[in-house]
Amino acid sequence: MVGDRVAKSGKPKSGRRAPVWARLCAIFGSVLMVVSGGLLVSGQVLYARYAGAVQQKTLFGDPPAGGKPRKVSDIKGPLNILLVGIDPRDANTAPLSDSIIVVHVPPGLKEAYLFSIPRDLLVEIPPFPKTGFNGGTSKINAAMSYGSSVGNGKHDVAQGFDLLAKTVSRLTGIQKFDAGAIINFGGFKKIVDAMGGVTMTIDQDVKSEHLQPDGKPRPRLASCADNHCAHPYYGPQAQYKKGTYHLEGWQALDYVRQRYGLKNSDYDRQRHQQQFIKAMAKQALSANVVTNPAKLDAILRAAGQSLIFDGQGHNVIDWGLALHGINSESMTLVKLPGHSVFNGKAYQGEALDPSAQDFFASVRDDTITSFMVNHPEFINRTS
Repeated sequence: MVGDRVAKSGKPKSGRRAPVWARLCAIFGSVLMVVSGGLLVSGQVLYARYAGAVQQKTLFGDPPAGGKPRKVSDIKGPLNILLVGIDPRDANTAPLSDSIIVVHVPPGLKEAYLFSIPRDLLVEIPPFPKTGFNGGTSKINAAMSYGSSVGNGKHDVAQGFDLLAKTVSRLTGIQKFDAGAIINFGGFKKIVDAMGGVTMTIDQDVKSEHLQPDGKPRPRLASCADNHCAHPYYGPQAQYKKGTYHLEGWQALDYVRQRYGLKNSDYDRQRHQQQFIKAMAKQALSANVVTNPAKLDAILRAAGQSLIFDGQGHNVIDWGLALHGINSESMTLVKLPGHSVFNGKAYQGEALDPSAQDFFASVRDDTITSFMVNHPEFINRTS
């Protein structure tokens, strides 16, 4: 069983809006991705407490020498937000970006478009003088690793994010990201549990590469200790069947991370991650979250343990208030067309189809709404 089977539910009742913290927690929160802001509890906005709960670091590099500090101004669209999910790692291990999602918000701040960048996408990673990296072609998920070294074998994920952001900018032509967040997948599970789980539609049968049916790790083959095996685990597998279910935190995280055995591998996983973000947004609008201050406070504490946020001069509350008009129904999930690249039979990575450049141009020009109308094949369906 993947969780309690439920019937497909209708839209949330009108007149009830989720607190901004819960809504933005779902929109930014993951695969994928959980950032939050502003929570109304017992009639009072606990601004200072929530503003300080999430780690805030500089993710987009230091300002130019002698340059002026970042100007703090009203948050106005169009906006581009970069969200990155990483595995739990210590400072002695170079980080890899397991999930990369860009959120585009048009000027009215009433809708959002989410698109994922394949983790194995072959790209040009620019030079990064801080670490002595000279630039070159590699899979995009390595950019954080190339940018993270701070000497003595130590690594800083915030510094690694800077090089990843520069790489995504080079790929998409987006010159500036208005905000960014790093999501630690270990803490992400706690956020989902704090929400009471999440209801979502699973669109294909999936077997877990990593976990047993009870959520415990699958045993690892001794011969695969060097991590060079394609399938290093053995024994019973957790399974996720087509249908609508209420998932616990470990189930949700496990499901959205699977790619082996899927027909379209990482492209299917990207869709599942986007679907899950939308499901989280809907969950945040539900009455059992909206009207439960204790549950909202638990979400806050869990998010504080798993997020690093850079609002480019604005804290997480400011962002929550600015994006309060976005809900699950106003989020469009985008799929970028791509294909695998081989050298003979050896897998090299992924490449995007030329039409993806037209999509990126619509993001830069903020003509994405009309682009999606004219190119419905770019829409990722939620079921």
